[in-house]
Amino acid sequence: MNMPQQRAAVRRPAPDSARAGTPARIRGTERSAARRAELIAIGRKLFADTSYDALSMDDIARQAHVAKGLIYYYFRSKRGYYLAIIQDSVADLVTFASSALGLPAVDRVHRTIDSYLRYAEHHQAAYRTIVSGGVGFDTEVHAIRDGVREAIITTIAEGAYGRGDVPPLVRMGLLSWVCGVEGAALDWIDRPELSRETMRELLVKMLGGALRAVEELDPAYPAPRPARRDG
Repeated sequence: MNMPQQRAAVRRPAPDSARAGTPARIRGTERSAARRAELIAIGRKLFADTSYDALSMDDIARQAHVAKGLIYYYFRSKRGYYLAIIQDSVADLVTFASSALGLPAVDRVHRTIDSYLRYAEHHQAAYRTIVSGGVGFDTEVHAIRDGVREAIITTIAEGAYGRGDVPPLVRMGLLSWVCGVEGAALDWIDRPELSRETMRELLVKMLGGALRAVEELDPAYPAPRPARRDG
């Protein structure tokens, strides 16, 4: 082959199938992600008020109107499917709580607590699993729960002190309050004798007590004015 022929060979356009290969893969990835998200949305409805043990993979596939193999394809196991559902649900909670960053501190705290209670109220089975740690000692569910706790602590700290990175004493005070909230919310969804609004106001006042306790031990972190008895 002479040199002109070599240059012509180099410049020859790629076949249509080669040019279309990358967009096709992208479209396939998008369809796969959409299908996975659809299965998670279905699972959130199925597990909203039903425990992990109460639903078999056959039950899930039948109620979701999909082949059981499709769920295995995307999530490998029932546990993998369930963890994906919990992670997706918790992401909604954290996103909603953090979306209040532009609000005044008091409104931000109220909205964070209200969103937390809404989640517990409307996703009772998943909430129980997160707070109790899943079936037996499930390290992955514990990690999800710890992530929720840290997100709530950070959101409250930013509202109370204008910063999320607080020293150990402050963090422990807020963590103690969050753990109390978990226990109270568990009892509340089992015995919903109080309205969500009343529960929210009760938890806000309990938070005020925690913030005042922190101030007594570390005056460098004074309780915000709304939490002060003389405020």
